Amino acid sequence: MKKVIWLLAILLVGVHSLPTHAALHPPKVHRTSDSKRVLSDDAAGIQFTEASWKEILKKAKAEKKVIFLDAYASWCGPCKLLQKNVFTKKAVGDFYNEKFINVKMDMEKGEGPALSQVYPLEAYPTLLFIDGNGKILKKVLGLQTPENLIAIGKSVK
Repeated sequence: MKKVIWLLAILLVGVHSLPTHAALHPPKVHRTSDSKRVLSDDAAGIQFTEASWKEILKKAKAEKKVIFLDAYASWCGPCKLLQKNVFTKKAVGDFYNEKFINVKMDMEKGEGPALSQVYPLEAYPTLLFIDGNGKILKKVLGLQTPENLIAIGKSVK
């Protein structure tokens, strides 16, 4: 009986000394262009900027970059698929993070309703490419594959 108790005690101590999942798989840290640290499980995908629309336009002008705006709604199935299966891909992230200021906005919350007055939407998702002056350069509706999204981005002048 004493042997069984000692064996259980040794097993419990051994289990508690094993590294946890968090120690084996620490979260990835990504630095945005303005040096803010962002913790992400998948830093390989598109990194979206969170700022007011006015600040985003100002940043686009200053950096001479086009804004990529994912105009979505929380209830939209294709929007969720884009977020889960397309925006998270490394190739998509590598291209969009270098070329664009990336913004996703729920068009039914926060600044979204006011922005939908400036940029009327026909469907969700609507992907807009907008210059620093607020002019739409390209508008794409619906779910895209990673390859199509990269091709669309390359076509924006």
